[in-house]
Amino acid sequence: MGRQTHGQLHPPLQGEGRTAEGSPGWGDPLKRATFAANRAVGRVSLAVAATRGATRRTTTREEGSLRVRFPNACAGGPEAVLVNTAGGIAGGDRFAVDLALDAGAQLTVTTAAAEKIYRSLGPDARVDVSATLEDGAALTWLPQETILFDRAHLARTITIALTRSAKLLLAETIVFGRSAMGETVREGSVIDRWRVRRDGRLGCTAIGTVLVVPGDDVAVAAVRTAYAQFRGEVGISAWNGIALARLAARDGAALRHDLVVLLSALGCCPLPRIWLN
Repeated sequence: MGRQTHGQLHPPLQGEGRTAEGSPGWGDPLKRATFAANRAVGRVSLAVAATRGATRRTTTREEGSLRVRFPNACAGGPEAVLVNTAGGIAGGDRFAVDLALDAGAQLTVTTAAAEKIYRSLGPDARVDVSATLEDGAALTWLPQETILFDRAHLARTITIALTRSAKLLLAETIVFGRSAMGETVREGSVIDRWRVRRDGRLGCTAIGTVLVVPGDDVAVAAVRTAYAQFRGEVGISAWNGIALARLAARDGAALRHDLVVLLSALGCCPLPRIWLN
């Protein structure tokens, strides 16, 4: 059963056996229970291996409303296209993707369309992605955008385990409402957990974000002159009068050190005294 998409600020969730919030009959407990129980579940499990100089599928399993297709439209390793036949993701839905790349295998994963996360009546929509990469394997995870509707609740986990010789390119983009449709996201929640282990070890266990308003290229240059002092990884950029820095470090102590260096480079006000005790 597919979901219908409407160009409204709060698109109603309609369909066979479903009652939209606020519509006639919404007060009926039985109809509300039917609506709450109408949840989509999907899983794709895919394993690939390098055989005679090419990457071939060894396992493909589909469950529920999640499918995978292989158009073979590009050169190099195979391209897997995920298709959500439910037409979007609503609160309480659960989707999972499991990938396994044998030694030397190459795989690109994308989606057939931008994924829409509809408003929720309370429960999170859950998306879990896991991948294991053996020696020399290469995974490119490049789905189209995730579009959040107003009052959407998304909880996503991405767990990657790769050997030191494996390669990973992972990109995720989020759009808060479709501006062309006049949509505005006023409230909602996104919990996004990424865990990447290389040779069984987490690369970083502490992250930070610093937003500076106003911020410009002068702030960016000041931070970049301090790069030699950082113990972890720090990146900063500026646009439209805003500067944003992201930090990642092996532990909390290294993260705090880098944060102090960054704030000092920005010429911010003195740190709270309790930080220095």
